Amino acid sequence: MKEAELAVKVKKSGKKEFVGVVKSDKMMKTIVVAIETIALHPLYKKYVKRIKKVKAHDENNEAKIGDKIRVIECRPISKEKCWRLAEIIERAK
Repeated sequence: MKEAELAVKVKKSGKKEFVGVVKSDKMMKTIVVAIETIALHPLYKKYVKRIKKVKAHDENNEAKIGDKIRVIECRPISKEKCWRLAEIIERAK
């Protein structure tokens, strides 16, 4: 029930959410997440993949390389970290 309430609050707050894959977990309490989006090229009218890497805060060091996770926007935690781990959707095999 708490997760459902949290999801509702997040939607009302207007914070951005993305689903991505963990690429690195070597830092303490920090993970690097690759977020893949598909965009239409303006000239060639072809869909291209765009990958953006962001650093996210992982308080308990739960996420491992290859995990599919959801990150949510938060206040700046450090110079490059302004995302935090919301949930682990799927564990790596």
